[in-house]
Amino acid sequence: MSQGRGSASRAAAVALVLIYLLAQAEYARAATYTVGGSSGWTFNMVNWPKGKSFRAGDILIFKYDPTTHNVVALDKGGYNNCRTPGTAKVYNSGNDRIKLAKGPNFFICNFPGHCESAMKIAVNAA
Repeated sequence: MSQGRGSASRAAAVALVLIYLLAQAEYARAATYTVGGSSGWTFNMVNWPKGKSFRAGDILIFKYDPTTHNVVALDKGGYNNCRTPGTAKVYNSGNDRIKLAKGPNFFICNFPGHCESAMKIAVNAA
């Protein structure tokens, strides 16, 4: 007995629902962290990640006054030297949500003197 078009449509709909549910399950497992806690993104942040376990897909929320700070996602060299390479992504909303990639993730504030005053974090996401 051959299957009609309705069977194929139902199978496609079920597949789409399963894909959606899997995506939601992955999102639900992601943790959300406010960088700096109630103090927000500010100076002397270098030690903030210590004692926390991060996973790829976790969300970091950076809260700050955008007239005095920003967030720059950059590479290790830029992080170590407090320099913003052309490939860096600059955020400046004051309420940035950044999804962690697997492996090392580096963030600084590139306002003059801020990175040098430890307004930077390095996060390793498993």
